[in-house]
Amino acid sequence: MLASMASLIFPSLNTLPLWNLKGFIASLLLHVTISEPLYYWAHRFFHKPYLFNHYHSLHHSSPVPHPFTAGHATPLEHLVLCTVIGIPLTGSILMGYGSTAMIYGHVLVFDFFRCLGHSNAEVVPHEVFNKLPLLRYFIYTPTYHSLHHTEMETNFCLFMPLFDALGSTLNTKSLELHKKITSNSGKHGRVPDFVFLAHVVDIMSAMHTPFALRSFASTPFCMRMFLLPFWPLTFIIMLVMWGWSKTFLFSFYNLRCRLHQTWVVPRFGFQYFLPFATKGINKHIEEAILRADRLGVKVISLAALNKNEALNGGGTLFVNKHPELKVRVVHGNTLTAAVILNEFSKDVKEVFLTGATSKLGRATALYLCRKRVRVLMLTSSTERFQKILKEAPVDCQNYLVQVTKHQAAQNCKTWIVGKWITPWEQSWAPSGTHFHQFVVPPILPIRRDCTYGDLAAMRLPPDVEGLGSCEYTMERGVVHACHAGGVVHQLEGWSHHEVGAIDVDRIDLVWEAALKHGLKPVSSVNN
Repeated sequence: MLASMASLIFPSLNTLPLWNLKGFIASLLLHVTISEPLYYWAHRFFHKPYLFNHYHSLHHSSPVPHPFTAGHATPLEHLVLCTVIGIPLTGSILMGYGSTAMIYGHVLVFDFFRCLGHSNAEVVPHEVFNKLPLLRYFIYTPTYHSLHHTEMETNFCLFMPLFDALGSTLNTKSLELHKKITSNSGKHGRVPDFVFLAHVVDIMSAMHTPFALRSFASTPFCMRMFLLPFWPLTFIIMLVMWGWSKTFLFSFYNLRCRLHQTWVVPRFGFQYFLPFATKGINKHIEEAILRADRLGVKVISLAALNKNEALNGGGTLFVNKHPELKVRVVHGNTLTAAVILNEFSKDVKEVFLTGATSKLGRATALYLCRKRVRVLMLTSSTERFQKILKEAPVDCQNYLVQVTKHQAAQNCKTWIVGKWITPWEQSWAPSGTHFHQFVVPPILPIRRDCTYGDLAAMRLPPDVEGLGSCEYTMERGVVHACHAGGVVHQLEGWSHHEVGAIDVDRIDLVWEAALKHGLKPVSSVNN
């Protein structure tokens, strides 16, 4: 506002040259000799009881400083900051050295250093000050200013600790704390007990991240119009990640004094179906597992496509290749199957199953036939069907029926979708059908006379702490069943890997263990 007013009052400002090196030198000298000491003493006055209680306490109300804290202040404080910024600019212009680049450059650099000081993340290595000891008096660090927010009678300077030294307000712990923080920056810190190894679903959901759009990530993902302008940038980032990237930490929470983290393989859903990309994806997954093993992680659970049967045999590739692994590799599908199977009402006598020969399809079919439920298994492979049929008890085999067309289920109102079906294929379901599903992405809910279940999920126990974002389309505190399966594996302290085929005999055991630890099924039906 002040800059706009100045432009209107002094039209000559609109005729300034684009560049003038003398203007940069003049503004720097005026900043050091006038703005720095002015801010230092103004800041000290704002810490006097009256000014602090009525004005400056707002700025110190952030328990943890972050870049936005730099601008979190009252109008009076903003006027003081405008004065501090404006003196070098006005002085340079009056000297005849003003330029457009100097004005914008000075303001941007000023705001950058203000935000840097409040970032609560150290980026300046202590070796710089060891080699150039005097530099510590001419440039502050995030550690230096963070100390001011915890010990408020010290470290008042704007950017130059020299004025704290001259005013006897320099915190003697500044240099030592800075060295300690930067020396430990390369260490891993607290080791997670459990890791959920996820992947990116698609370009739109890639923006549903706490480090991109924090408030958006705190709600379940759904398509929003404001995301569209970000699509081109996200697409470019996807290409960059494809060419050069590594598995990264996405989010974390604490459960019963145990640290749980979500790591993300930098690959998008469609890339898992490109034959030439499978080797690179498996390399990322393998490196993540080996890293978890080196760190001392107890359990690592593979999400959705990271455990694809065609990709790595549900994780068996890595367990067989590295038999010495201490970290337990888990696909979590046993609990996923348990969640799906416990959604059925007891009076269900017949179900239609797509994706019938997949890991989850096989386990679902074998479990239901033991309960005397007739399973119409959609598969064109007689060989795979016969293999599953032989696993069923002899007296239950007649409950497994191979079908090759969706029309076979036109009288069945319970569909279990393990392989994506088109709207036309859905049309064969009778009115009143409920679609259970474990397919990624979920099928399109086009039938208004039917109901659609969400992907299998469970709510974490109520004593979970630190959840700051939602897992894809789930509510906060709700995670995919394969994620929950890894959590149960870790809480139970089971020492075996859970890879490859699902052990049907363990489905009820895992379900009971989940309920015992306070996890609850989420029955969400979309009409």
